[in-house]
Amino acid sequence: MASEIKSLVEIVKIKGGKRLPKGESLQTDENKHPYIRVRDMGGRYIPKNGLEYVPENIFPKISRYIVEENDVIISIVGTVGLVSIIDKYFHKASQTENCAKLSGLSEVDAKYLYYYLISPCGQQEISTYTVGAVQPKLPLYGIESISVPWFKESKRAEIAHILGSLDDKIELNRQMNETLEAMAQALFTSWFIDFDPVIDNALAAGNAIPDELLERAEQRKSIKKKDNTEIQNLFPNEFELTEEMGWIPKGWQELQIKDIAKVVKGKSYKSSELAESQTALVTLKSFKRGGGYRLDGLKEYTGKYKEEQEVKAGDLVVAYTDVTQAADLIGKPAMVIDDIRYKHLVISLDVAVVRPEIDSQKYYLYGLAQTEAFQSHNYSHSTGTTVLHLSKNAVPNYYLCLPSENLLHGFTKIVEPLFTSVNNNIGEIRNLEKLRDTLLPKLMSGELHIADAAALIDEAI
Repeated sequence: MASEIKSLVEIVKIKGGKRLPKGESLQTDENKHPYIRVRDMGGRYIPKNGLEYVPENIFPKISRYIVEENDVIISIVGTVGLVSIIDKYFHKASQTENCAKLSGLSEVDAKYLYYYLISPCGQQEISTYTVGAVQPKLPLYGIESISVPWFKESKRAEIAHILGSLDDKIELNRQMNETLEAMAQALFTSWFIDFDPVIDNALAAGNAIPDELLERAEQRKSIKKKDNTEIQNLFPNEFELTEEMGWIPKGWQELQIKDIAKVVKGKSYKSSELAESQTALVTLKSFKRGGGYRLDGLKEYTGKYKEEQEVKAGDLVVAYTDVTQAADLIGKPAMVIDDIRYKHLVISLDVAVVRPEIDSQKYYLYGLAQTEAFQSHNYSHSTGTTVLHLSKNAVPNYYLCLPSENLLHGFTKIVEPLFTSVNNNIGEIRNLEKLRDTLLPKLMSGELHIADAAALIDEAI
């Protein structure tokens, strides 16, 4: 069915955002006024982690520049062409001056317009009206001129539903991964930060509990214990005082990361070395927002590198810089996942790989790198004004208390299947994203019928 071609100004109302008054700044403490920045954009909906907020006393000064549910927003300065839909959570949120809102849409049309704007055709339209070489900018008059294929309402709804069903499955897999990672981190925290099994053993044996662990010990008394003698016996039943870390389980070793692992920084690269290749470069943009297990956004790389700067699936990497100056990434860990698209993965200068001497220490170090203490340590050892840099020795010099090898094997045996599931989910996400990106332009152009697209999706999910 043919579509009518309309310009965006015929479909929506277009309005820019607003910067904070000079001298004012955002806050990380949550309130009712989240502030949407360009770096929050790019997904179908805005993520709710890592947000910043407009202070209550400042909001009245920019209150006219807010977004509403079912608005579509598009980045217009610097990184141009990121698109997101405003959901219920961000209703009445403030928007940066570096994005524009497209308002007056129904829920269905917001989804349809979102999918069109992220399609190759939509991105080409955005590129056509983008100006500026050093600092790209999409002016509001350019947005008004963007052409959109505007099918009848029923077909717009069908296209939005078809593509939305794929994104729903993708989002479900991502939520499952967050749950799996949270389960692994909760176990790490209980065993190796709160020392719950050691406290339980000490209470059972009648041994003394250090003062700083007494509150936790009282909490443990009221918890019904599961009968897991084999694991419980791997933990000691008393604590000992150490110079750097205070009270730790007796028999565990007070060490630094450099005592059990080699930390290798990546390499600098030239833009001319980024080209179609079977080697990919892991940069800051490869990290999931805030760190985490997923690595994506890889760049093809043709430059030279040392063998030790190549990473493989299962390697632990840490971000060593943060261009946002907001500690969203600096010091954050990620695990390299399987990626059959490339034969080689190389880390950039912004990234370091942490290689433990014993493989069973890998998941322990990953859990350690996600702790608040590790993040605070790294932030205190970072410098820079425009770009935050982590000092070379910040990670190697971090202190830890290393459990027995048998206990690390036990921990690995429990959490490794969780991360295997994460890895499998990511593979499925990539396949679904590929299918979505294949169907999207064909549906928008009318090349593919709705029924045929639905059959392909049913087969995939």
